[in-house]
Amino acid sequence: MLDLTKLARQMQGLSQHLTVEAAASRQRLELAQKHLQQAYEFQKDLIDRQEKWRDRILFANATPIEPLEACIDIPVPPKIHTVIATDGSQIAPNHHEIAYCYLLNIGRVVLHYGQNRHPILDSLPEVFYRPEDLYMSRQWGIRTEEWMGYRRTASEATVLAELACAVKGEAPSLAMVDGSLIYWFLEQLPIDARDRILPPIIEAWQRMRDAQIPLMGYLSASRNVEGMNFLRLLACPHPVPDCISYCPNQLEKIPCKIFEHLRDTSLWATQLKPGQRGPLWRSNARILDLYEDQKIYFCYIHVGAEIARIEVPAWVAENTAIFDQALGLMLAQVQKGYGYPVAIAEAHNQAVVRGGDKARFFALLEKQMIKAGLKNVGTSYKEARKRGSIA
Repeated sequence: MLDLTKLARQMQGLSQHLTVEAAASRQRLELAQKHLQQAYEFQKDLIDRQEKWRDRILFANATPIEPLEACIDIPVPPKIHTVIATDGSQIAPNHHEIAYCYLLNIGRVVLHYGQNRHPILDSLPEVFYRPEDLYMSRQWGIRTEEWMGYRRTASEATVLAELACAVKGEAPSLAMVDGSLIYWFLEQLPIDARDRILPPIIEAWQRMRDAQIPLMGYLSASRNVEGMNFLRLLACPHPVPDCISYCPNQLEKIPCKIFEHLRDTSLWATQLKPGQRGPLWRSNARILDLYEDQKIYFCYIHVGAEIARIEVPAWVAENTAIFDQALGLMLAQVQKGYGYPVAIAEAHNQAVVRGGDKARFFALLEKQMIKAGLKNVGTSYKEARKRGSIA
């Protein structure tokens, strides 16, 4: 139980800290705005330096594909269209439950607008109990709980492609996922482990590309700084942005870190009006070298309630008609969802495993185990005691 009386004593110190941080953040934002104004004039030179020294730059940065001062209105979407989304949830394995297994549940949503057709609102559950599913990841030093999350990411992409291809050609369509299309976690995985996660994702994306159904990742409250890091090239005091020679330890306080802790969204909030997007960027994340020709582009959009980061594969960004239409469909989804895309929100609602669902899952599992002739089926004493207090 949380002791609010003791907690209240710490609130004053926290409040003072936040006040100081807010003032520092305003100063960083003003500095970033000045550098952005300067970057308008030197954009081409900065991109040339970025490209020339890319192997010597030690921080993640992106390349602007359009003028940095771009503020482009999002077009109105067609009335007849379809939006597809998937999201996932899980029940993690627990040694204290009646059986050591885990469950993935992928929420599926297909919403048809102006077509007088029934939507799809359901989920696809899958239970994993075989030793190769439960213990495979340990050979790479990956906990089962982490591996389960990676498997879920691949399953979400596969199911999304299946749904998208099923509605191919019937109306302008958009396939959406919650979160980034840049899977940073792959950088830390051994090659054998990565080869079990990334290929199914790339294959699913290719199926959507073949069907000409744009894929989009929607990031709310993005913490990304790839755009801000491009401005660090302008703030670099050295003759060339050679981090390896001049600033090998990026954890230290180095001269170009004048915008530290300032997010891209904070800067673009000062540039965009509701319904506008900023310039298109190409991400230079090193993990994207493994994505074959599915490089990731992004832009920031003022959706009304916040600045959202939108990510798309290269083929979508390079097709102006498809890209503009996809952005229009996305913005309509945000408006229908009162600040967040309704299709993604519904996919989450379909996927989430609530307490009652978890109890029914283990009750069904217990019934099957007893039916199979297993004895002493039940939770551990620890789990049973945690579910009810004696005191």
